[in-house]
Amino acid sequence: MSRSQRKEEDPDLGILAGNILFGVQRELFRALAEQGHPDLRPRHGAVLAYLDEQGSRATDLARQSGQHKQVIGTLVDELVALGYLRREPDPNDRRAKLILPTERGLDELRRGDLIMAGIEARHAAEVGEAEYAAFKRCMTRIARLHRSSAED
Repeated sequence: MSRSQRKEEDPDLGILAGNILFGVQRELFRALAEQGHPDLRPRHGAVLAYLDEQGSRATDLARQSGQHKQVIGTLVDELVALGYLRREPDPNDRRAKLILPTERGLDELRRGDLIMAGIEARHAAEVGEAEYAAFKRCMTRIARLHRSSAED
């Protein structure tokens, strides 16, 4: 049996995680494009997935997404230019900037949440509510394990 056949029949964690990530991203960004947000790309998810409606600091977005602060800065610049975000002084620390969604950004956040809820509901219906809930608990534990090992 070839390696590619073996990986297809018994995919490892990286392959499974990639298939899920890329499949969800394709569906999410296709739906967002159809709903008025055609200029967004999956890379923007490193900011948009973690952005708080009341504002977030770039350092927090970097930590939550696992991306370098410079990468987040570039993505924020792109999203500001596209009209999704704005920067304002942080009222708690005037040296820092808060990244806030614009009205366009808020629309995307709300639509993105609804699209993701639909994807998750479809997955739960496919495998069963209890099994899907167990899958998410397991994936959450594994993600935390990797996040904590990256912080060491």
